[in-house]
Amino acid sequence: MKLTVIGGTGLIGSQVVQKLTAAGHEAVPAAPSTGVDLLTGEGLDRALEGAEVVVNVANSPTFDEASLDFFRTTMTNLLAAGARAGVRHQVVLSIVGVDQVPQLDYYRAKTLQEELLRQGPTAYSIVRATQFFEFVNAIMSWTSDDSTVRLPATPVQPMAAADVVAAVVDVATGAPLNGIRNVAGPDVFTLDDLGRITLAAQGDDRNVVVDDKAGMFAVVDGDVLTGGPDAHLAPTHYREWLKAAH
Repeated sequence: MKLTVIGGTGLIGSQVVQKLTAAGHEAVPAAPSTGVDLLTGEGLDRALEGAEVVVNVANSPTFDEASLDFFRTTMTNLLAAGARAGVRHQVVLSIVGVDQVPQLDYYRAKTLQEELLRQGPTAYSIVRATQFFEFVNAIMSWTSDDSTVRLPATPVQPMAAADVVAAVVDVATGAPLNGIRNVAGPDVFTLDDLGRITLAAQGDDRNVVVDDKAGMFAVVDGDVLTGGPDAHLAPTHYREWLKAAH
């Protein structure tokens, strides 16, 4: 099967290409470095030629209000190019709880992307994943100094990027869901506890302080960022992943 992976050179996309190729599929990475510009549509027709499936893991360059225009334009261009190429299945990677946090510009932008996909001309699947293990240090860095890391007590259920990749590949090579699959890690943490576990594993003696106004996840209400009862749980536990990473 031929699949075109939009954003196929990034953290998730490059691994999706590798995993599809290893399984015997023809996986074509599409990104600015391969001559594809999602915003203008340049190179899209060539990249989608002969593809049965499009896997869209491209990300906005910003997380602010400009991300709305990015996802509106790129999704519109991709759906139109897919229809011209006869693509039979469009897959998008999104975020668990994305439609429950309208306070965040980026989450509103990803919700818009999902809506455009649903309204489009092609059978589709949406894979909603929780936060990645790989981003925990970045999340902490937003609200930290030399002695303290401030984090809200927001419940999260993070997962390894490799498990996200496996979930995307599983959906992309199957029948279209015409709906959503939620995927999450096996364990729920509060964000402040996740910070303490991470710092301890890294030998970092800074203190974690609960601050319900700290960082972008401070605006999240309740447990909307956790997988929920219907989520497919990934196998990798965070503590084991941390040990392997250090």
